[in-house]
Amino acid sequence: ALGKEPDNADLLYARAMLAVGMGQVASLERDLRRILVADPDHVDALNALGYTLADRTDRFDAAESLIERALQLRPDDPAILDSMGWVLYRKGQPAAAEDYLRRALEHGFDAEIAAHLGEVLWTLGRQDEARAVWRHALDEAPEHEYLLQVLSRFRFSQSGH
Repeated sequence: ALGKEPDNADLLYARAMLAVGMGQVASLERDLRRILVADPDHVDALNALGYTLADRTDRFDAAESLIERALQLRPDDPAILDSMGWVLYRKGQPAAAEDYLRRALEHGFDAEIAAHLGEVLWTLGRQDEARAVWRHALDEAPEHEYLLQVLSRFRFSQSGH
């Protein structure tokens, strides 16, 4: 389909999401930047690229700039608030990250955002709060793959140890 419509934003975005799932950050970045050339205000592309750069690279300033633009366009979007929280955490600013992650969760429960918040709280030395967030997340989404990965990394069992 991209052969017939090489600049179709929906198709490029879909391919970028497949690429990130396979660990192909360069391919994701190429497709999302192509979208942003045609539409610099494509919020989903801004957020996806910013989040991926924050999560999978050390290009935190570039990530933050993209996410800031997305936040200007959609200031209450929980996915974008989560992305800003995550980039700030990755930049070594966990207290600032906590604010964004809590704002994101105000819009409704999301297991990935809860996983991020727990990690931030743990880093801030607030392990009991982190455990409470993770316990709630497990109750809501016991099979969520990313949540389970984070819990495993922190050696958090379902019994809360």
